[in-house]
Amino acid sequence: MDFKAIAQELVAGCREGRELENLDKLYAADAVSVEAMTMPGADSAETHGLDGIKGKHAWWSENFEVIEGVVDGPYVHGEGSFAVIFDIKARNKATGDVDAMKEVAIYTVAGGRIVREEFYYATAA
Repeated sequence: MDFKAIAQELVAGCREGRELENLDKLYAADAVSVEAMTMPGADSAETHGLDGIKGKHAWWSENFEVIEGVVDGPYVHGEGSFAVIFDIKARNKATGDVDAMKEVAIYTVAGGRIVREEFYYATAA
């Protein structure tokens, strides 16, 4: 799959609820995922390997319900990276709290696979 097809499929999968299917289809086995900060219960902001990234998705699904969301992009940069903007409203399953979340994700592609994803969060001024 070429670079643009990878970017388009990642966005289509996010819009259509095929994120887990796309992990095996689009990501390298040794891909790295980097959050803007260390998440609760984690030792680092970085997660290494496809199994770890699948674990992040499982944690999200166990703890949050997406009420509404917009996936905007992809915005390509050359032939090696692209950005996607996620603008969602999610409910915390434990507390019932609903929060609006907006983030930019930068994906790096090499060898026909996503090898790195980095998430950037909007902060209050």
